[in-house]
Amino acid sequence: MGLFSKKTTSNFIGLDLGLSGLKLVELANDGGHARLVTYAYVDRPIESFDAMFGEHLEETAQLIKDMIAESKATTKNTIAAVPVSSIFTSIISVPANNDKELKESIALQAKKLIPVPLDEIQLDSKVIEGAFKTEGKKKVSRVLLTGAPKSLVNRYIDLLNKRCGLNLISLETETFAQIRALIGKDRSSIMVIDIGFHRTNISVVDKGVPFLNRSIAVGGDGITQTISQMLGIPYQQSETMKRDIRSMASFAPSGDLTPMLESLMEPILNEIRYSFSLYQGQGDAGEQRRIDKIILTGGSALLPNLTDFLTQQMNVNAYLGDPWARVVYPLDLRPILDEIGSRFGVALGCAMRDITD
Repeated sequence: MGLFSKKTTSNFIGLDLGLSGLKLVELANDGGHARLVTYAYVDRPIESFDAMFGEHLEETAQLIKDMIAESKATTKNTIAAVPVSSIFTSIISVPANNDKELKESIALQAKKLIPVPLDEIQLDSKVIEGAFKTEGKKKVSRVLLTGAPKSLVNRYIDLLNKRCGLNLISLETETFAQIRALIGKDRSSIMVIDIGFHRTNISVVDKGVPFLNRSIAVGGDGITQTISQMLGIPYQQSETMKRDIRSMASFAPSGDLTPMLESLMEPILNEIRYSFSLYQGQGDAGEQRRIDKIILTGGSALLPNLTDFLTQQMNVNAYLGDPWARVVYPLDLRPILDEIGSRFGVALGCAMRDITD
């Protein structure tokens, strides 16, 4: 099984093994459109992926098997997400007069950039469409290079194939899964901010290609703890408050949540600003790249007034991502899907991989 292998089937399970819990969704290929078959999720905070695949391995496997049974999933064909923090990605420029030279140049660049032996890495490369130029007599292409440690790939195979009885046909990066679910064929320059439980991942996507990926060890758990400390209330009450604008407004008599959001979001906002600056500086001489919009996702993306706050702070329109927008589903499910949607972007993007690409 290759990291980004392709196989043809009609139904897929998308699986997101997050540090806040597990998300599973099955989609069917309905005439080239993704149709919801079933879904399931389990809230289970865990300290690290090492723990998930180590001391809590049997518990994780049992939770996945229970989710499959209770959701009545109809297929074993599974595409699972690999966390951004475990993946190497880079945009490289390489000579490309022919396929042989391109392949050799990619291998040479990968050897220089990746700090471990290449035989320990599962590599994938993709030439960025239209991103090439001529230097002298040579054609130079821009290539998206992605790699995952083979040890990590083997952990997923052991968990999902051997312990859960699934058919793991591919691994997918969280970033590409989110592009598929939240961006689709939009060719704008978009910053995707995924506020997870322990980490916040920031990607800048241009014409469907992630040109910048950053990950910081601050997430929704840290926001909840800050609320708890600021207001002197229990952790669980703070967790509920993150999704209830009325509760938060009760601690802001003026009705203005900006000061509270500034305190809660300070480390993440600093990273967003830094990522803006990095991306804008990547343009050719005399050119400054711009970001057209911001899409928020992840469990803490529902923080009240967060989209308005980021729009004001960054002077770029921010929106809450809707991963169900490209999925066909019964309309009576809309209320519950809206409620859980921000947590399902990765799982949905995985399940959509061979349906909508």
